[in-house]
Parts: sequence; structure tokens; C-alpha cells
Amino acid sequence: MPPAPAFPDLRAFLDQLRQDRDLVTVEAPVDARLEAAEIHRRVIAAGGPALLFTRVQGADFPLATNLFGTARRAEMAFGTRPQQLIRRLVHLAETLLPPTPAKLWGARDLAREALRIGSSRRRSGPVMEVVTRDVRLDRLPVLTTWPEDGGPFITLPLVYTEHPDGKGHNLGMYRLQVLDARSTGMHWQIGKGGGFHYAVAEARGEALPVTVFLGGPPALILAAVAPLPENVPELMLASLIAGERLKLVDRSGKGDPGAHPLVAAAEFALTGRVPPRVRRPEGPFGDHYGYYSLRHDYPVFEVERIARRKDAIYPATVVGKPRQEDFFLGDLLQELLSPLFPLVMPAVEDLWSYGETGYHSLAAAVVKQRYPREAMASAFRILGEGQLSLTKFLFVTDRRVDLKDFPATLTHVLERTHPETDLYVFSNLSMDTLDYTGPRVNEGSKGVWLGLGDPVRDLPRDFTAPEVPQGMTDAHVFVPGCLIVGGPMYEDDPGAAARFAAHPAFAGWPLVVLTGEPRRAAASPINFLWTTFTRFEPAADLHAAATEVIRHHLSYTGPIVIDARMKPWYPEELFADEETAATVTRRWKEYFPSGKVEMGDSGTGHLTG
Repeated sequence: MPPAPAFPDLRAFLDQLRQDRDLVTVEAPVDARLEAAEIHRRVIAAGGPALLFTRVQGADFPLATNLFGTARRAEMAFGTRPQQLIRRLVHLAETLLPPTPAKLWGARDLAREALRIGSSRRRSGPVMEVVTRDVRLDRLPVLTTWPEDGGPFITLPLVYTEHPDGKGHNLGMYRLQVLDARSTGMHWQIGKGGGFHYAVAEARGEALPVTVFLGGPPALILAAVAPLPENVPELMLASLIAGERLKLVDRSGKGDPGAHPLVAAAEFALTGRVPPRVRRPEGPFGDHYGYYSLRHDYPVFEVERIARRKDAIYPATVVGKPRQEDFFLGDLLQELLSPLFPLVMPAVEDLWSYGETGYHSLAAAVVKQRYPREAMASAFRILGEGQLSLTKFLFVTDRRVDLKDFPATLTHVLERTHPETDLYVFSNLSMDTLDYTGPRVNEGSKGVWLGLGDPVRDLPRDFTAPEVPQGMTDAHVFVPGCLIVGGPMYEDDPGAAARFAAHPAFAGWPLVVLTGEPRRAAASPINFLWTTFTRFEPAADLHAAATEVIRHHLSYTGPIVIDARMKPWYPEELFADEETAATVTRRWKEYFPSGKVEMGDSGTGHLTG
């Protein structure tokens, strides 16, 4: 029996959560500025339910958050169908050639599935129940989530654009800062499909039509955040995930020729344009790296019309230090797409990006090594593949290891590595827009560290030294071979990492991490990942006992020291303001009079576990 279709819209998903007692309605009045976000963070820190706020001050619509804030809810939202279908496609790709009548007959189930994929056009739909040019974005319950944010941000927008030359569409999720009642910023980062469409239009001096959907089938959200190759249609993927044709409202016959079709089941559709050569300051914004992304100039989305359901529900999410909702979506997406990696990159057997680092900061791969240094060919392939090209640091091995178990993965690599030939740093490259460890926005470096073959060393497990470098405060063994050490603040001693790398106290340790928060970094794997890989840039912050140029290769003699101290130019770590935190603590029983919703610690969240 084929898996059942996924939820057709947001409210069907909410109904199921309510039936499962995994949705709590908050009837107490709450403020969209800071208060609602802090409630959300405390609930998600405790693994709590989805939330529906019915009385958001100054807003005309209810607010739904924490929809995907547990692994169970994320899996339930999209169902088992996508993973089953992808595994079936992979199996078919591996076994169909050479084709035979028997093999083709055995694949007839996929032919039936293909008939369900696509879109169906109609004259109207729930999203068209109210259509108005009286645009009032200030009447939406748009959240301001962190105290230094530049304003309220729409955080679950599904931004739809079409290539000006008709070369396909893009559906992406790009945060939108509400600038006034009729316009928002458009945060098109580097490497984003919508940004490519805008670049073509802007070069011609033309505005780019844009439609932003809020709500609708949950499959749309997964399709929007999936790292698909350019020009692979996200609406097609959404249909594939949902198991049925995506219902679209055709607006071409409504006096609006050339207008984008609207997702019939969406809660809201904001339609308008992004004019050429217009920029306004956007940010700061507390983002999923756990710090503020800073204020920069971005294009402007001018909203001309709003279509919506008459009883529309506004969906939102809150990002910050791991693990937040985006973590559960990101890991689900990796699980979904992982069977495809060997098809797209045949020498890559397994690949995992670590959500605890913001995903782009760190990944690890198991690859084939059928001839000497073939592993680097796979590393280059990974770093040249779509969104994976933004990966900052990559561990690579050719022996099987559970990549989701980072301590085991790091130990595995350190046992096998020869840093003199296995550690590579590539400078003067692009970097994720939200990563501020590089010299300038969008610029930085990458590192690749190989650990191949059989183990070549027994790793140290205890640290003892008759003498330690000046300024060292304490030491903690994270895993065998990796030592976390405390040291002076960067501004007090910028050269401490290089000095520590040359000190004999660390001889025999392949990897040393210098941090200003050693106890915090050693508290858990999540803490180690977050405090280390979001706070260093390979070209600036990797040091070795000795470095020699051999055949134009930088050959590093261990130990390798990562300088993971906070630098003066880094953005601030995210914390709730004290007044809001006190308000939420005081009012907790007002929000949840049943007493059944646990109040987690939003300051540490999952970083303690």
C-alpha cells in the first residue's frame, strides 16, 4: 500500500497536533516583540508542544510557532512517503541498467507515482478568500525575537520567483525584515536561486516580481529549504513530498496577466516586486549560528497586494543557539537526501553536516579511496556541490564510522591523520553570509582534514605536563587526542594560539582547541561543536608547532591548535534581555494555566546536553 499523502495545509497539521495533544493554545495576551519568542524558546528547550497564540497584541491574526520543534513533529509533518520514495528511486537507479522487460515492469509503481506529481490549476482557492491592496504588514503578528534585532522579521516566508527569461522558478526561505507597513527587506544571501533571478532582472533595469507564501502544505517548507541544484523546480519536489498535485490558483485571467500562480492552500500570499538598484539597511538579526548577523544593505520587497484566508493563521519560527526548530528540519532533510549522495557523487559513501555549528561550518564524509589521494577528489566534489560549497571545514575518512556521532568521528580521524600531508587550508574563498569569522562578509577560507587507512597512533587520553604555557588556565580532554585548553582573551594576547602550538606540553596531542570558555566547551559534544566551529576561520585560526612549504603545500607539524576564542570583531552571542526573561517567568502560569507545559532554560537550551 502506498504511503498516505502528507498534510494538505497548515491547519490540517495543527488539527493532528491538537488531536495528539501536542499543540497548546495560549489565550493570554502576548507581545510579538521579544515575549512570544522567549516563550517559544523555553518550550522548545524542554522538548515541549507546538504553540498557537490567539491574542498577539496589535495583530489581527493568531500566531503558530514551534511547529517542527521535535524530531517527532518534523517527521510527522512530512510523513514517511519522501524517504520511501527516494530509497525506491535510488534502488531503481542502481538496478535498472541494463533495462529488461521484467525490470521495467517491476518499476511500474514509480510510473504511477509520477502521474501524481506536478500542479493542477484552478480559478480560486482558500488563499483568495480575502484579497486587498490595503497592505498592512504591521497588523501581522511578526516577531522580533532578540533584543538587538533591527526590527520584526518574517521567519517562515516561502519566497517564489521566476527567472526573467522563463528558465524555471525558485522557492526559497529568506528572512524578511518588516521595514514599514508595505515593504520588507529581501535577504538574498550568496548562492541563492532567488538572488540569481534578481541579478538578471536588475542588470536589465527591471523589477523582479515576487510572491511570498505563508503557511500552506508543510511539504512546501521542506522543498524551500532543500539544497536543490539550480533550476530543479521546488514546487515539483513539494508535489513529490506531498504525494499529490500541488493546487495552484491561476491569476492570469483576473486582470493581472503574467502574475504568479498562488498556492491555493496557503494562509497568506504577499505579492509585489523587488525594484532594481534599491537597497535599504537590513538587520541586525539573531540567526541560527547563535549570534547576531549584522546590519547590511539588501534589496527591498514592495508588497502591492495581500491574498489570504478569511481566518488566516500566521506561522513563524525562532532561530538562535542550537538546537532550535531549524535543527530538526535540517537533520530530517539530511536523512531524506542522504541516499542520493552516492548517486550524485559516486565516491561519497556518507556525508553529514553538523547542525550544532549552523550546518555550513562543519561537515564530515566517508569516501572511497581506491587509489592514493582519491579522497581529495571527493572533498573537492563535496565543496563544489550546491549549498555544500559553503562548507567551512570538512573531515574526510575512507573507513566506516557513524558520522552523526561526532566524538567517534573526530577520534577516528585523529587516529589516522598525518597532518603534514592530510591537512589543507584554502584561502581567499567565498563563505556563508552569516559566518563572520572571515575578514569580510561573504569572504573567508576552507579547511579539509583527512584521516585515511588504518590507525597510525595511539591517542593520549589524559593530560599531564610538568610545565604549561603562560596564560593557560585549565585543560579538559574532549575525546582521545583532542584537548580543550583555556587561555587569555584574544584582545589581551592575540598570539597565544601560535605560542601554545609550539609548547612541548602538548606534544603527542594531534588537536588542541584554545578557547575562552573551556568548561563550557567541554560540557557536551553540542557545546564543543558550537563553541569551536562557529568561532574560527581556517586561514586565520589554525596553528601548528611548525609549518613548512613543501612543493607549494603548507606542511603542518602537530599539534594543530584551533584558536576558537571570541574575536573582538565577532558579533555578540544571543541572550534574551533580562526584562523579557523576568516577564515570561512571572507570567508562565498565565500562558499555561493547566501547568502541563514545562519551562525550559532558553539561555542554555540543548547546549547542556
